[in-house]
Amino acid sequence: MDRLQENYDISDEDLRAALKEIKTYVDITEEDLRKIYTIALRHAKERLASKISVSDVMTGKVITVTGDVDIHEAARLLSENRISGMPVVDDKNHVAGIISEADILSLAGMKKGHTFKDILRHVLGEPLPERREGNTAKDIMTSPAITVKPDADIRDAAKILDEKRIKRLPVVDSENRLIGIISRADIVKVMSKK
Repeated sequence: MDRLQENYDISDEDLRAALKEIKTYVDITEEDLRKIYTIALRHAKERLASKISVSDVMTGKVITVTGDVDIHEAARLLSENRISGMPVVDDKNHVAGIISEADILSLAGMKKGHTFKDILRHVLGEPLPERREGNTAKDIMTSPAITVKPDADIRDAAKILDEKRIKRLPVVDSENRLIGIISRADIVKVMSKK
C-alpha cells in the first residue's frame, strides 16, 4: 500500500458519513463516490510523483555581492564565474536585488538612445532598458528581486522565468534569506533527464 492510500484509506462508512454531511441531495451512489475517489487518488499520485521541487535542482553555492561592491568588481565576478547575473545581498543574506550583465551594460551602451532591437522588444511587451548611473551594485541592480521558495515545483519556477523574461531566481527560505539559485539552464538540464 503506498503512502497516499495508507494515510487516507476510506471505508464505506466514511463515504456514507460524507454524503450525509453534504446536507443536500447528491445523485451519486457510494460505489460512484468510491470510483471518483480512486481516480482522484491516482491523479494525486501521478502529480506528486512528477513534482520536482526547486530545492532538488537549485545551485546551493551562489556567487553574491553586497550593495556597496564596486561595479568593476561585480563585472569581474560575473566574467570570471561565467554567469550572467547574481544576487545582491545585505549583511543578513537577504536578497536586495539582482545585478546582471544587462545592468552593467546599461552603464556603457544606452547613452545615445535605444537600439532598434530595444524598440522591438518594447513593442513585444518588455520595458525599454533604462540608462543607469552609479558606482556600486546597489546603484544599478534590479530591485526588488523576484524570488522563489525551495519547496516550489520547478514548473512554477519555469513559468515565473518565462513570464518575467528573466534568467534566474534566487531561492529564499521562510525568512527570505538566500539559500540557492535556480536558472533556466538548471530546469532544462533536469527536464532533459526525464
